[in-house]
Amino acid sequence: MQTQFVSPGPVGAIVEGGLDPAEDPRWADSGAASPAEYARWAGHLCGMACLSMALGAGSPSLFALRDGASEYEAYAEDADGVIKGLVYAPFARDASEVHGLEAVAHRHLSPAGILGLLDEGRRVMASVHHGIRHPGRPAPKRRGHLVLLTSRTADGAGVHFHNPSGTTAGTRAAGLPLPVFERFFAGRGVSLPGAPATGT
Repeated sequence: MQTQFVSPGPVGAIVEGGLDPAEDPRWADSGAASPAEYARWAGHLCGMACLSMALGAGSPSLFALRDGASEYEAYAEDADGVIKGLVYAPFARDASEVHGLEAVAHRHLSPAGILGLLDEGRRVMASVHHGIRHPGRPAPKRRGHLVLLTSRTADGAGVHFHNPSGTTAGTRAAGLPLPVFERFFAGRGVSLPGAPATGT
């Protein structure tokens, strides 16, 4: 399972403990040119981690995927160097035209719509708040992060998903009842072809 920080071990220390991502011992595996570039961008690569998981074995590195998405203007930087993205429509074109994934951007997506897509055998990159790794806490917002939904839960009433910034095995591959997931969900995302909805 792909995390947006190449080494899963220090993810918790990075996202919740203030560890500099440049300290990731495997930063070079990301395709970044330097630890500084890795540290600057890794927090913005949740979408590329989701894309990598959708592509499976043989996926390009996270930074190669970033470069490709940037060519489609799915990422941009403003005059002050602030990173903007991921912009879904150009990302979907990149995923479709370059990687052959038949991606569809969904500007308005309901929880019921998510279940419908999963039932069709698609996966969904869903916009959520990163606090979804702590589902027992209040959701501060409903956006800013991407997770890859893979199927319904066994009871049919929830969703399984992979979280690129999960801090433990249980938060990197998680399942939540739909009402709990909805508290963090921004109502938009990108659907991709995937495994049948009966799998995880």
